[in-house]
Amino acid sequence: MEVAVVGAVVGAVVTSLVPKLSAVIGKRFSEFSDLDDDIRYLKTELAIIAAKMDEQHKGQQPSVLQNISTADMRDLAFDIEDCLDQFLPCAACRRGAVSKGDLLDFANQVGKLKKRLERAKQQRTDTDANGSQQAVHLPDQLLGTPAEPADQVGIEEPKQEILGLLGSEELLVISIAGFGGSGKTQLTRAVFDCDEAKEKFGVRAWHTASDHKDGDELLLAILHKLFPEETLLSVSEMQSQVSRLQQRIRFQQKTRCLIVVDDIEKHHWEAIKSFFSELRIIRILVTTTVQTVAKACTKDRGYIYNMRTLSVGDSKDLLKKRVGNFNRNSTDLEDGSAAIVRKCHGHPLALISVANYLLQQEQITGPVCQKTSRLLCTHMDEDKHGDFTKLRQILVNNYINLPFHLKTCLLYTSLFPNDRPVSRKTLTHRWLAEGYIKRETERTYQEAADEKLEQLMDLNIIRPIDTSNRGEKKTCKPHGIMHQFMLYKSISSNFIAPSLENRGNFRHIMMENQRNRREADIDHGATSPAARRPNRLSNLIRSFKPSNSTGSDEDLRPRSLTVFGSAEEAVYSDLINCKLLKVLDLKECNNLEDKHINNIYKLLHLKYLTLGSSVRGLSDKMGNLHCLETLDLRKTKVNTVPVEVISLPHLAHLFGKIKLNKLSSKKLDKFLSGECNLETLSGVVVERNSQFPELMEHMKKLTKVKIWCVITSTDGNYTKLSDAIRKFAQAGTDTSQGARSLSLHLNASSNEMVHLSATSRKAGSAPPVFYLSSLKLQGRLTHFKEFAKALSGLRELCLTCTNLEGPILLACLRELWCLVYLKLVEDRIDDLDINLDGDLASLQRLCIVVKQPRFPKIAQEALPGLVSLQLLCKDLEGVCDGIKVGHFEHLREVALDSEVNPKTIELWENEAKEHPKRPKVLLLKRVEAADTWSAAKYVATDQRSSELLVEGTP
Repeated sequence: MEVAVVGAVVGAVVTSLVPKLSAVIGKRFSEFSDLDDDIRYLKTELAIIAAKMDEQHKGQQPSVLQNISTADMRDLAFDIEDCLDQFLPCAACRRGAVSKGDLLDFANQVGKLKKRLERAKQQRTDTDANGSQQAVHLPDQLLGTPAEPADQVGIEEPKQEILGLLGSEELLVISIAGFGGSGKTQLTRAVFDCDEAKEKFGVRAWHTASDHKDGDELLLAILHKLFPEETLLSVSEMQSQVSRLQQRIRFQQKTRCLIVVDDIEKHHWEAIKSFFSELRIIRILVTTTVQTVAKACTKDRGYIYNMRTLSVGDSKDLLKKRVGNFNRNSTDLEDGSAAIVRKCHGHPLALISVANYLLQQEQITGPVCQKTSRLLCTHMDEDKHGDFTKLRQILVNNYINLPFHLKTCLLYTSLFPNDRPVSRKTLTHRWLAEGYIKRETERTYQEAADEKLEQLMDLNIIRPIDTSNRGEKKTCKPHGIMHQFMLYKSISSNFIAPSLENRGNFRHIMMENQRNRREADIDHGATSPAARRPNRLSNLIRSFKPSNSTGSDEDLRPRSLTVFGSAEEAVYSDLINCKLLKVLDLKECNNLEDKHINNIYKLLHLKYLTLGSSVRGLSDKMGNLHCLETLDLRKTKVNTVPVEVISLPHLAHLFGKIKLNKLSSKKLDKFLSGECNLETLSGVVVERNSQFPELMEHMKKLTKVKIWCVITSTDGNYTKLSDAIRKFAQAGTDTSQGARSLSLHLNASSNEMVHLSATSRKAGSAPPVFYLSSLKLQGRLTHFKEFAKALSGLRELCLTCTNLEGPILLACLRELWCLVYLKLVEDRIDDLDINLDGDLASLQRLCIVVKQPRFPKIAQEALPGLVSLQLLCKDLEGVCDGIKVGHFEHLREVALDSEVNPKTIELWENEAKEHPKRPKVLLLKRVEAADTWSAAKYVATDQRSSELLVEGTP
């Protein structure tokens, strides 16, 4: 796997190098005739080598020489990138050194790198000729062996849930989806073998899809089980009898059938689905690691059951049942077992593997458990024939079969602590800043990054946590055991440097102090000495010199620095030495002050910058950060941003709650004469003398804007802002940047802003048409209906504290024909009655947040397309009289406030069980807003409704 990991790192470097090499080639070097050819050679050969490294050694164990050769190639790729970055800080603008001396030095370095690449290429050819050592492969049936009785922990509740789903008359196919080793096969086997299934289904058949070469052969095997008396000798003969066999099943109304297909793939389903699509006495239970396969199987009459990790309690029970001789009275041993449970993150196979390893030890003590936990990844990596073989095989297969660009993206996720979800935008914006996303023909860079994340979530390697208005994933995190293994591999491959000192050519530094991270949970077995050194960035970064460098400490290699918790003063003083940094993430750094960021403007390669809660101001020198693409100030106390910052040529995303400096006429003219590339401004405070309305009209690429209005109708800016909003909303069809989103926070004196924006036009002109996809309005509204009439294409709407009466609100909503998502946040909203099936016919997701448990009434015929219903009030008791779960035919989820009482949760659970589609009941936790202007926010919680029921039961 080492070659694959390092190959992915090289591939990622090559991906980021291609535009830089192309930019250099685009320059004219008449005095250096060989330079252009040398650069073209580097570009071509690096791409070829990266592709070969990705394909080579799949399914094989590389030799020691091949590992050395691969590491050398990685260092060479790093040196080439360093050389180009020093010469050409901004490839997009071809902006870099231009003096003859700089060009001469650059040409000499390129020539040397070309010679090194030629030698490395020849060395790889010679090394590969020596062949590879064969890897150990596990038979598929070994990976799927039934669990022992001692392993049947935490399985009763999901087993009963699956049995309940199989009893539904509407659900013909149940897909059990989840990460490898999460217990899908064991759960399915427990269902298949239980007495209730035997009584309910007169015919049962179990098939492992991988045992059959194609879908037709699988179908033939299933039919042999269903009709043992039939003579079905071949696939061709089976096809001629399909119709007759379907009729036979239809006539057998009293004999229900259960068919299990373990580890199904899409082509298997395509081959068998037509036979079973209309046979209502047959239930099909499939397992898969791929979400799109699960969705394909359950598209018409099906349900997806996503595997959950074991709870802490179940994890402890499994470990103790398996080991058998834990001394419950030993605090030392209890602490050791807790460390193992924490490290395995509820992954059943990981817990079983550790338990089997412990059983081989002479004595199981607390220190033995602590050491086993800390070196878990080392055991997986080195123990290729023992207790960790199956676990290692699953993790390696999940990684090795990914394309190299996905491998790198997955490795990168291990930079973030696994005890908290990471924002989708944070992750994709950082991938883009690092240059790890390749531009595709029909997609923008952001669309390509989103697609890569979707692919990793589809494979269940990364888990979605929170869901957005559109049903998209807002936050995510890798499966815990995969995160541990990827972090280990990233460290051993010089991709990530952990907070403790590790010498080597690391590309990314992640620092987390001891208060935030348990040292015993970090496995440095492959890379660090036993003696741990102080947590100092200065000790780290001085080891990051290019291998051919003869310079000072300024020649440093890291491309990103991420700090969680407190950092020493030395970190900030040494930061400026990391001159090639692209990503600086100090959002979670809690002792960062203004003095520490005085010299950040010297980091000329910086593309992504987030700052922490102690920062209060920004210098206008930040305008030197030419390459900056994302600036996140949401956690800071920064109130005012210099115009030099928003004028940066590549700045696309600016987050925070900011005001803009008052501009001189000269600065204003300069801004208006240049090009503004801002796409996201979330958000800006508009005051009496703010020049933002004038600047907003110049932001032609703006697609998402959030505005806090603190002006009155008598202010001169009032009309200017309404005009800017109207032009922004009307420009939606003129941009290729995608749908537009507007968020307005209105005070009591600006509540007619939306009315003015909708009615301000020349006499005799047609009413305005707004091309907004998403609109959020907070504050009292007086004339919303006129605004709504201009929003016929709106898909998402959030209204907060508007005080609109129910009938008036409903009249406004009837103007929104395309509305898919609606969120209403009010004190009470029980005077809203949705009675007609024509009202909000396109609505799919409805979220209502109220202080008093009084919800609107929704008639049975209304909201025919609803799939998600969120009723959020911590004081809710029982089910709502005016809202019945059974009335929504396509409902997939119901969300409640996590603070509601257990009895209420139980009642909603029972309502959901009566629904033909068995929607999930989710618990959402309220997050207090940072200020009184922000709307109510809820996030997903890992606590399951069933756990809350148990804990709350007297």
